[in-house]
Amino acid sequence: MQRERVADDIYVFTSDLYAQVTAGVVLTTEGAVVIDTLVYPEETLLIKRFIETRLGTNVRYVINTHFHADHTTGTCFFNGAKVVSHALCRDLLNTRGRQSIEQARAAFSEMRDVSLRLPDIVFDDGIMNLHVGNKTLQLWHTPGHSADSIVCLVKEDRVLFAADTVMPIPYFVGGNYDAFLNSLNSLRQGNFENIIQGHGEVILRGEIEERLQEDIDYLQTLHSAVNHALSTDNPDQALQAIDAESCGKSRILLNGTVEQLHRGNVQTLVARHRELLHTH
Repeated sequence: MQRERVADDIYVFTSDLYAQVTAGVVLTTEGAVVIDTLVYPEETLLIKRFIETRLGTNVRYVINTHFHADHTTGTCFFNGAKVVSHALCRDLLNTRGRQSIEQARAAFSEMRDVSLRLPDIVFDDGIMNLHVGNKTLQLWHTPGHSADSIVCLVKEDRVLFAADTVMPIPYFVGGNYDAFLNSLNSLRQGNFENIIQGHGEVILRGEIEERLQEDIDYLQTLHSAVNHALSTDNPDQALQAIDAESCGKSRILLNGTVEQLHRGNVQTLVARHRELLHTH
């Protein structure tokens, strides 16, 4: 696991074990806030130990940015903390999350100590302000990657934990294409110092606007390419030719899993197109 200090009181941890997924720690004068956890208990427990022994404090809050297991599995290890999420996240954890944790416990011995932890505090629309000591964390809904996705801004430091709303390739399988586009556009001109992606490297101030535009361009290029492919004489062949690089994304990102995520996006748009045809 990699640890990076992005501001005096803000740390980012990146998993070595699963898809460069990230978790954050914000140190305040009244304890720590953890933003997402990592999949494997050993990595989350290392974060907990770092907070307690190196930072000399306890965890007051854990923020779940969305219900996906790679961001929430370790929540159960922070017993004394309050868990915060969007209201939809709580619902999804209580249904689909419960099922996926049981499957993981049955399949992997290293997951046997994991249990489901549901959020204690939820919000719906608008901005939720979480005041902890000398820090204000602002949480708001950014659906697209998933219906319950949120971002978290550390107001004093202008550091945005964007979770999977910003990752090396926008991924909307199980989410919503149009909502994703709106959410990315809403982050433009945010005057952020850094954006912490849900997977991969920290995006620095000077790269942010260009990177958000790249993600928007990817979604729009992909959408056009799929629509064009479906109008050709051989749509299956034309769809196969739409690779991540032709839509503006490097295939080597995320240890080469980008193309696999991209194919999922293509299939999702095809299914949506056919559904729209069917309903009309």
